[in-house]
Amino acid sequence: MKKDRKKHLRRLADRREARKQERSSRAPKIEGILKMAQGGFGFVSVESGEKPEKGGKQEELPDVFIPAKFVGEALDGDKVLVEVLPPRHGVEEKGPAGRIIAVLDRRNDEIVCEILAGNIARPLNPRLPDEIELTGPRHGAKRGDWVKLRLEYPVDGVWQGHVIRLIGRSGMVSADLDAVMEEFELPPRYSEAEDAEAALIVPREIRREDFTSRWTVTIDPFDAKDFDDALSLAPGADPDTLELGIHISDVASFIEPKSKFDRQAAKRGFSCYLPGRTLPMLPPKLTAKISMQAGEKSRAHSVIFTVDRKEGRILASRRVHSFVQVDHRLNYEEVQTFIDRGEAPAEWDDALKQGVSTLLDVTRKMRKQRAKLERFIDLPLPEIRVLCDEGANLINGLSVKISRESEAIVEECMLAANSAVGAEMAEKGIAGIYRVHPEPDPERASEFSDMMEQNFGLIPGDVTNRDNCIRFIHSLPDDPKRQVILGLLLRSLPRAGYAEKGLIHFALGKKLYSHFTSPIRRYSDLTVHQQLWNFDSGNRTRPSSSMAKIAELLCGQEENNDAAYYSASDRLKLRYLEQRLEAGDMTMFEG
Repeated sequence: MKKDRKKHLRRLADRREARKQERSSRAPKIEGILKMAQGGFGFVSVESGEKPEKGGKQEELPDVFIPAKFVGEALDGDKVLVEVLPPRHGVEEKGPAGRIIAVLDRRNDEIVCEILAGNIARPLNPRLPDEIELTGPRHGAKRGDWVKLRLEYPVDGVWQGHVIRLIGRSGMVSADLDAVMEEFELPPRYSEAEDAEAALIVPREIRREDFTSRWTVTIDPFDAKDFDDALSLAPGADPDTLELGIHISDVASFIEPKSKFDRQAAKRGFSCYLPGRTLPMLPPKLTAKISMQAGEKSRAHSVIFTVDRKEGRILASRRVHSFVQVDHRLNYEEVQTFIDRGEAPAEWDDALKQGVSTLLDVTRKMRKQRAKLERFIDLPLPEIRVLCDEGANLINGLSVKISRESEAIVEECMLAANSAVGAEMAEKGIAGIYRVHPEPDPERASEFSDMMEQNFGLIPGDVTNRDNCIRFIHSLPDDPKRQVILGLLLRSLPRAGYAEKGLIHFALGKKLYSHFTSPIRRYSDLTVHQQLWNFDSGNRTRPSSSMAKIAELLCGQEENNDAAYYSASDRLKLRYLEQRLEAGDMTMFEG
């Protein structure tokens, strides 16, 4: 009797397993990249695979949610094969869910960890498993050290790894930054030999207009070393207009496509700014040579706008290669003091004061016009920055960076130049790279609205509609909750990126928006400059397919750089907090 019952139960189990396998074989399967969250769950962005049918048509899949119990042995960044799970009966699904059935390509089996007590290491990246059990020799590393580990497959659900090499002592600013660079695979600084080689580059020649007689200034942070943009003013063709010049360092004259330092810049994608450490996209001596220094004749790539003085409307624009000469190097602090109190440094003459006043007036009017026509979304969030000295191993404090009107002067001019160049490339059929920002995802927008109603008693309306979003922002009270709400709204919006087509930029309310104004620190801008150089000089431009590949690469590089910055910043903020607590000082912000 017992034997018959066991056979019956075994047959039932076999049938259940067979049905499970049959359902699994019929379930849609997709390939994609896993992005883990700190809660142990993740999302897979779909690259390819079968799409479930709905209403007789194939349905495009959004990111697939992977519950923690279905992540298996996959890690953040892995390429995985996912079985899409059927919707749960009677439960409203907010999106497709799935389980990982195979790791197709391990992103990296070498990770940076801090050694803890008990033969345990903790990854620097919070999206990796919380704890790694150490195996094998430590190569001199001890508790509190940063090490590079090679992961081994988990045993009984516990990940294991062995030490490859020692990085440095956790808590030392330089070692913390070294650990971040290792984890996020950031390129090293340029060597002295590379720096010296780049400084010898002779610029290419092209026909230029001479703007050296125009009143021209740079406005930058007080400690800026690179000056890749300048602004000029000149009278217009009639008293009701003026010519506003936005002049950008002509980096393409120094960096040819596929040259050695073009390839180096492409690997970096961007200048990376960690607290206390800068990793420039181009060699420092070259950027110093390219920069527009005060009192020197410099090569520039310029966009000249004819602007209506009364209303700030842009009536016409043209783009030219030029020579400029900066008359004054200004910084944001002194310009802001002049705006706020009318006070200026002793060396400011009347012409400089009048020029800054005119710049302020015209950019205020341009911004007002842009708000009316493009209905941009303004999220004025403060940024808390870590002030540290890597050489002295000191975290000197925290500063709160708030957008000021002195910075808005420059921002308005850069936005105008980027838009003009993007429109020109599209009009002339020049393949380029555009900055794009997709419309908000309705599901995430709905989640944001629910959160606002439940936690703040606010009803935002449909924030996927730009006008509703703007009205909601303007309705927020000016109290401490405002910054929290704006931060939550920002996180509910999709990430901006790059594309070879001029798609929508939701936050700016623009289309055909390029990146042109920072070719020293962004490869997207350098690529646009190179395309325009080739077009202007009658040479062949690269095709749209090349731009698509560069755009895709830049999206990943930008996200990685941002993750590295926030990782370093968060760790150093925590160190600073610990220092203050140990010293009995609860003053958290300086400046």
